Amino acid sequence: MKKFLKITISLLLILVLIFVSGIFYLTRGLKEGENLVINSVDLSKIDDGIYFGEYKKGRWDNTLDITVTGHKITEVKIKDDVKFSMPDVSEKLFKNVIESQNTTVDTVSGATVTSKAYLKSIENALTN
Repeated sequence: MKKFLKITISLLLILVLIFVSGIFYLTRGLKEGENLVINSVDLSKIDDGIYFGEYKKGRWDNTLDITVTGHKITEVKIKDDVKFSMPDVSEKLFKNVIESQNTTVDTVSGATVTSKAYLKSIENALTN
């Protein structure tokens, strides 16, 4: 009986440790991402081409290719997506960026940090 109790307590401790580690991983960088400032881009200074942009912050790491034609964003392609990708979020966000021709668009509800991570990659591509 003592051995069973020790094994049960050990398993519970392992489960708690896994749970706490998971919460830490999922929330690490969340506040920073929520407060991330997205700046406007001036497309009149951007020549035609494909520009590489990235944002590197934990599970929101992503790399994008942004195609500019005639001083307009014509396509945004994901090269390396965030850890928990949501195709509907990226599709909606990129559509908004192409329609507004800027990075100062509303984030997708329920995916604020992911949206800001993508927008920062676009900004980085077109300002660096």
